[in-house]
Amino acid sequence: MGLYCSELYALHLYLKSTVSNNPAQIGPLFCGRDQPLLWIAGPCVLESRDAAMEIAEELQRVARLLSVQLIFKASFDKANRTSSSAYRGPGIVEGLRILHEIGQTTGLPVTTDIHESGQAAAAGEVCDLLQIPAFLARQTDLLIAAARTGKAVNVKKAQFMAPSDMKFVVAKLADAGCENILLCERETFFDYRLFVNHMRAIPQMQAFNVPVIFDATHSVQEPGGLGGSTGGNRAMVEPLARAALALGAEGLFTETHPDPDQSPSDGANMIPLGRIETVMRRLVAIKQAISQIE
Repeated sequence: MGLYCSELYALHLYLKSTVSNNPAQIGPLFCGRDQPLLWIAGPCVLESRDAAMEIAEELQRVARLLSVQLIFKASFDKANRTSSSAYRGPGIVEGLRILHEIGQTTGLPVTTDIHESGQAAAAGEVCDLLQIPAFLARQTDLLIAAARTGKAVNVKKAQFMAPSDMKFVVAKLADAGCENILLCERETFFDYRLFVNHMRAIPQMQAFNVPVIFDATHSVQEPGGLGGSTGGNRAMVEPLARAALALGAEGLFTETHPDPDQSPSDGANMIPLGRIETVMRRLVAIKQAISQIE
């Protein structure tokens, strides 16, 4: 145990010496090494106003209880579904209307992903943070459009990109005027339907002077694992999140649903809403322990 603790302490001395202390601002929140945990959470896709509000209000309760910074996330369109018959969402007009109402009612910052440059301006009018999906991390026009909204931008590292390649993503956003950039680790291709996380990607991307979020939900995906839809293993969400927070990730991304097995998207990877407080309580304890070491 003594050797393990000394190695962990040495790792955090290294991270402290190399990772920027300059936080990114998302609405009223700040994401950085010395800030409380930033938690991006919500359902994978919007189903209805009432369902989204129920999830947002429960997440807000948990966030207040555990003193974490919460951004509500939900997609208005899942443009990269496995099958054309799969549910994609309510669309940009209705989806942004629901997100706007959630933000106004709860006071929570909100985020959603955009897939085309033409969606950026409208999403930027509603959202405090714009999310770029992993498959689109290299799309220059999309990154520039997101940056020009003036909002913070969170880019998921593509499964086919090395962590070092994300410096070019940061440069594209910065050159287009984005001042608040987040990068998100979500896994790397290992086989056709299996992903693995190289946890060293977290400090490697932090070296670009930006905070790093860990996507615990999509890291356990198995694309096409259910035939015409994506499978996964939600039991691995918490163990991977623990590892990421122990390595110093500044934020965590998790998706949740009252009944994940009935969710129209990514149900196999979601934490049940009824378990989210228990899971987050343990994860926040790890984040707090790491802060004390630093």
